[in-house]
Amino acid sequence: MSGETRLTRTSDGWLGRFTAMASPCEVQLRDVGRAAAEQVLKQVATEAWRVEQRFSRYRDDNIVAALQRANGEWLAVDEEFDRLLDYAETCWQLSDGRFDVTSGVLRRAWRFDGSDRIPTADQVAALLPLIGWDRVERRPGQVRLPVGMELDLGGIGKEYAVDRALLLAREHTDADLLLNFGGDLVADGKAPWQIGIENLQQNGVAGQIPLARGAVATSGDSRRFLLRDGKRYSHILDPRSGWPVQGGPHSVTVAAARCTEAGMLATLALLQGAGAEPFLRAQGVRYWCLWE
Repeated sequence: MSGETRLTRTSDGWLGRFTAMASPCEVQLRDVGRAAAEQVLKQVATEAWRVEQRFSRYRDDNIVAALQRANGEWLAVDEEFDRLLDYAETCWQLSDGRFDVTSGVLRRAWRFDGSDRIPTADQVAALLPLIGWDRVERRPGQVRLPVGMELDLGGIGKEYAVDRALLLAREHTDADLLLNFGGDLVADGKAPWQIGIENLQQNGVAGQIPLARGAVATSGDSRRFLLRDGKRYSHILDPRSGWPVQGGPHSVTVAAARCTEAGMLATLALLQGAGAEPFLRAQGVRYWCLWE
């Protein structure tokens, strides 16, 4: 998979842009020449496109699609895919089943398209037998997915791509570096960048985070929800019931050492509903919750 990259000069370095995983992506560098900046931008973009090609549920030519076509048979998988499944299992365990990469089938009933169409209880209930990480079978180098079930790694793929891209970029430069994939980002430098926390309800920025090293990730329903009879239905679905989580913040932003960690904690907090902040306090991380 490939696409276009654009590199422009800024007041303190370089800004590279490209699109991946349906998100605008940026690479910022300081104290480096143009040739080195172009090399890093190409490396980062190539890795983002690679991760997207390998693990996107929107493609029919990758391991995710092959697993769904396997019709309940065992399928050989490589080490990278196996590691992602390990991570998915960790998320499932830590969330008491609230984070489940087999829950993507719920999109057959829920369409967060700006309408007021709410599925019936029967439509949701019909999908619940197709959800359950504990039904996915694994053995060394192989996976078996029950017929009719799906895997959707969208909840961890972008953050994984950010962390991977930083590792590869560091093979080419030791300059100050910031990678931002659609709001999930990692910084590695001597001087901090100012990272804005978006607040769509107030059409602006809720605050700023000075970040020199580490990652920030945000999860929320500010852009995807349904509204019917004055009731707001979040796109954050509890896979155990098939219905939106109620009473939680509109968005959660978490700062952590790695983007995968920050993204996991932000998503798990949202799945706690009204218990989002107690959950985050227990993790001992910096966080920001926007409730309205």
